[in-house]
Amino acid sequence: MIQIGDTTIDLNDPLTLAMVIGAAVALLVVILLMTSLRRAGRATEAMQTVAMQVGRISQDVQSLGHGQQQLAGNIQTVSDAQATAQVNVVQTMEARLAEVQAQVAERLADNALKSARSLSDLQERMKETLSGSSEKTTKSLTELQERLATIDKAQTNIEKLSGDVLSLQDILSNKQRRGMFGEIQLTDIVSKALPSDSYALQATLSNGKRADCLIDLPNPPGPIVIDAKFPFEAYEAYAAAETQAHQQAALRDLGQAVRKHIKDISERYIIEGETADGAIMFLPSEAVYAELHARLPEVVRIGFDARVWIVSPTTCMATLHTMRAILKDARMREQAGEIRKALRLLHRDVEIIGEKAGKLEVHLRQAGDDVSGVLTAATRAGKRADRLDNFDFEELAPDQDPVPIMPPKT
Repeated sequence: MIQIGDTTIDLNDPLTLAMVIGAAVALLVVILLMTSLRRAGRATEAMQTVAMQVGRISQDVQSLGHGQQQLAGNIQTVSDAQATAQVNVVQTMEARLAEVQAQVAERLADNALKSARSLSDLQERMKETLSGSSEKTTKSLTELQERLATIDKAQTNIEKLSGDVLSLQDILSNKQRRGMFGEIQLTDIVSKALPSDSYALQATLSNGKRADCLIDLPNPPGPIVIDAKFPFEAYEAYAAAETQAHQQAALRDLGQAVRKHIKDISERYIIEGETADGAIMFLPSEAVYAELHARLPEVVRIGFDARVWIVSPTTCMATLHTMRAILKDARMREQAGEIRKALRLLHRDVEIIGEKAGKLEVHLRQAGDDVSGVLTAATRAGKRADRLDNFDFEELAPDQDPVPIMPPKT
């Protein structure tokens, strides 16, 4: 839009646009006329041609004006039709919108009802779930308390076990205490396997050496010594070795330590004429015993050659049970004479019992006869008493003599 004074020109209006175009054309014509007038002296024919063109342009402008008017009428018709269509569309849309709103309201009402029912069901389920969850929670808390009590008890046991392990470490770290540990374990095993009068603890031999345990076996083989040894340092180094070279070095040290113990036992506790021709070295560790037989069999053979038998707690118990059988057999041989004498006396007692039983049978037979006579006499006495009670004094028949109670002695 263009504002010129109080006049407003709308360029979107077809009529205005046509007028502007006409004015522009007229202005162009004027410019051309002026140009032509200036050049009139030069070319008259050109003026005539321009005049003809101006005429034609004028006709075109008129035709353009008529076309503009027709265009304006068509635009008005289209505008009216568009307005009518818009009104119809708006009315249709309003009706459709009303229907949609009614349907939406109905669906909203149904959804609200369904939501209310679902919410009610959900509340019921929530109540049931919460009730069940409360019971489960209570049960879980009870179980948790029981488990916590169990854990506390286990923790107490673990603390106690830790104390025991620390005590055991203190024992094993001290050589003297470690020796006492082996002796105590040996004493416990021997006391469970053998009678108390068949062994002696810390027995002193004729060479002044004191043995941890001396078992009094009969000859052969004779009393045998059991001495507890525990090469803990060498085995601990072997167990802590990280490389193969360190393991081999620690294994050699372990073998040397065991060889030294074998030599000491062989020299101290095998005395000809006093002890058996062998001795037993007790290792209070199954692990050391297993490693020794698995990795150092030559050391075990050295013990065999020196007549020193290496045992663990398990094999020591088996060996002691074998010794118990030997002791039992020896004691049975020692008591064989007494057993024979007891058997003779037992046989005599059986004979006496047989004689007494025969005499008792005779007496019982006589007692049975006596009892039978007493019953017969009692029966007859009862019958006679009945007759006396009925005043029946019939004379007794000659063959109804009274039966004596006691038969005459022959």
